[in-house]
Amino acid sequence: MTQRKGEKPTISIQEHMAIDVCPGPIQPIKQISDYFPRYPRGLPPAVPHQAGHAGPLCSALSASLAAESDPTLGTLDFSLLYDQENNALHCTINKAKGLKPMDYNGLSDPYVKLHLLPGASKANKLRTKTLHNTLNPVWSETLTYYGITDEDMVRKTLRISVCDEDKFRHNEFIGETRIPLKKLKPNQSKNFNNCLEKQFAPSRMSVSTLALSQCVLEETERRGQRGDKSLEERGRIMISLKYNTQKSCLVVGIIRCAHLAAMDANGFSDPYVKTYLKPDENKKSKHKTAVKKKTLNPEFNEEFCYDIKYADLTKKTLEVTVWDYDIGKSNDFIGGVSLGINANGERLKHWFDCLKNKDKKIERWHTLTNELPGSIND
Repeated sequence: MTQRKGEKPTISIQEHMAIDVCPGPIQPIKQISDYFPRYPRGLPPAVPHQAGHAGPLCSALSASLAAESDPTLGTLDFSLLYDQENNALHCTINKAKGLKPMDYNGLSDPYVKLHLLPGASKANKLRTKTLHNTLNPVWSETLTYYGITDEDMVRKTLRISVCDEDKFRHNEFIGETRIPLKKLKPNQSKNFNNCLEKQFAPSRMSVSTLALSQCVLEETERRGQRGDKSLEERGRIMISLKYNTQKSCLVVGIIRCAHLAAMDANGFSDPYVKTYLKPDENKKSKHKTAVKKKTLNPEFNEEFCYDIKYADLTKKTLEVTVWDYDIGKSNDFIGGVSLGINANGERLKHWFDCLKNKDKKIERWHTLTNELPGSIND
């Protein structure tokens, strides 16, 4: 077929179908999910197995944990001091450097919060003030945990988290670092300058690791059930005792409580403390502190006097109970402790120290249990 000048070439349908129909193997059309691969249990692809190296599962888990450390999150400078005599852990948050920007302006509004693990989060949560629009905040702020024992220093870990505060949405997590308290020496301050890490997520653990953790938890629960349920810890209380020889009275001081059990739906309690000196035939030995609203770490600093002869103290027992105040219903019992010659351990030692040291105030921390001393009703 001849083509005239200026005329467009025509192609038959047969010729059209024969042009570049199959230039090569047919490729599947890419799905949107191809650009966002998803791995089982949140783990990255397993590293190929090589001689002398761990298997694919261990390699994948190691790669996942290694990915948690990210220098772009910033560093945190802080120091820790365990005051053994006063049972206090002082945490001084100095500064952070090079934090990850979390806001649209390329800055953050950082603050630091502390948790003691294991333990109820609200009962032992402390936090610094918020500094606005900075990636290099300087807090120079000391936060203190009271009622810390030598046992806590062996088995507990301090979790320090840096977060970004947002007014109109949830606060955002930036990074964290964890310090086992057994690394600290009593009465010696230790400085740290740690790189922040991503938050540890249980979903990143392998199936075998999760199964092992579950077995450990179940065994712990079984051991707890075999023990005395009345010794369940409900927090701690700091009590002072002093026998005043001039006034012939026992002065009982309720100083503070720490890590109380939460009794209200909001995760807090409204605690107050009651004291009895028993036996109390006339039922006049009851004293009660003021109520502290919405706190698990109340500070009371109240003293009560019991007129009693020094010789009669060997026949008496001091019963201290902590309650959660409720409006319109019965108050909830949080925990209690008894001091006297019928007590044992630190409670007995505290009582004897008071008897041996007249006119001297003796302060001690005591563990509250869910065992109601005597038959006290609120």
